[in-house]
Amino acid sequence: MSSRPHIVLRDAEREDASALVTLWTECAGASLDEGSEAFTQQSLWRKPGVAEAAAALELNLARPDKRIIIALVDGEIIGATVCDVTTLTPITLTRVLVVTEIQVSPRFRRRSVASTLLSAASTYGEEHNCEIVVAAIPVHSREPHRYLTKIGFNQIAVLRAIQASKLRSRLTTKATNSRDTGKLIAVRRTLRRRQGDPRPVRPRA
Repeated sequence: MSSRPHIVLRDAEREDASALVTLWTECAGASLDEGSEAFTQQSLWRKPGVAEAAAALELNLARPDKRIIIALVDGEIIGATVCDVTTLTPITLTRVLVVTEIQVSPRFRRRSVASTLLSAASTYGEEHNCEIVVAAIPVHSREPHRYLTKIGFNQIAVLRAIQASKLRSRLTTKATNSRDTGKLIAVRRTLRRRQGDPRPVRPRA
């Protein structure tokens, strides 16, 4: 295999579901080598079935400002990335291209696959008048971070994740504890008023 294989790019299709599941699974398995720090990242990964992947592709490809670009070598899907066009904030018209899921098969890394995908993503952003390109990648993926830093990306934000059920549970617990504490303070104040506030009064100086 040459160091720079002939890479063909095209848009993803629903029929690519099985190959993309294989690609994502291969990349997820390779990230286990990132060490124990990658545990949180791995806990968010769940291998989907082909039918689920096909339905998800159909849902995402139906969005007008979203594009999924795949890279092929000899007909095999060996890389993919996802592009989203949005605005910098909900109240400004500065257009931003958000690039996520920069997936490259471990067998084809360091062979210009990522740069080829990013180049296509950049062209897509320019076509939509995007002034800024933002790349979102897992925090413990050291190699992609080094690569993006090398070509000029700077850190501008931190993404944090939690399971929806855990978030609801913790927010409910916090709210409940807050209400209970407030009720307890109110009851104590009422009792003090009824008892003539038995707290000792400090003599004036």
